[in-house]
Amino acid sequence: MAGFDKVVASYAEAMEGLKDGDTIIAGGFGLCGIPEGLINEIKRKKTKELTVVSNNCGVDDFGLGVLLHDRQIKKIIASYVGENALFEQQLLDGIIDVVLTPQGTLAEKMRAGGAGIPAFYTATGYGTPVAEGKEVKEFNGRPYILEESITGEFAIVKAWKADRYGNLVFRHTAMNFNPMAATAGKITVAEVEEIVEPGELEPSQIHTPGIYVNRVIKGSFEKRIERVTTRK
Repeated sequence: MAGFDKVVASYAEAMEGLKDGDTIIAGGFGLCGIPEGLINEIKRKKTKELTVVSNNCGVDDFGLGVLLHDRQIKKIIASYVGENALFEQQLLDGIIDVVLTPQGTLAEKMRAGGAGIPAFYTATGYGTPVAEGKEVKEFNGRPYILEESITGEFAIVKAWKADRYGNLVFRHTAMNFNPMAATAGKITVAEVEEIVEPGELEPSQIHTPGIYVNRVIKGSFEKRIERVTTRK
């Protein structure tokens, strides 16, 4: 990178510095809005002992699921298992440590981490196994549990457009976890469909300011559909 220009030319450069034992925060929901090329680069690097924070772990052969085949993931913090049979089997076999977290709580953990807030109270999960071992406090007569925020060495996100300064625009459903994840990494890498010159993005339409983003790479995406449903 030169000055404010955050565009990198290769996936190897985009994920430079990732090491065994790192925590990766990944945007996306199912197979929608996921940084496909960055995930494949992590697989190529064979980085191990990773903690992955994401809504779920893709499917068996696509998305974050590809990192399970060589057991690159040690721990995953997610909101559900989804349609990933390998993820389910490794969970049941005790191969990976899985922390299932309510979806809204997971999103707020990322957002709070990016905002420098170390923890927050939420009513979600009180009275369930989610609350076990956590501090409980009452506000206005209602019990809340204390949840710690999350940050990672890397955050990987998928955006529709970026300029060379790293300002990001997400499109439609890719707004899911990507904006929160983008703020919570020490190094945030955005894989995008289109890169434009500074000034071409309407400022009011920018979802993630470039100050949060360290590297930008233009990707090509398969955009696989997890479950195709058509009219008879």
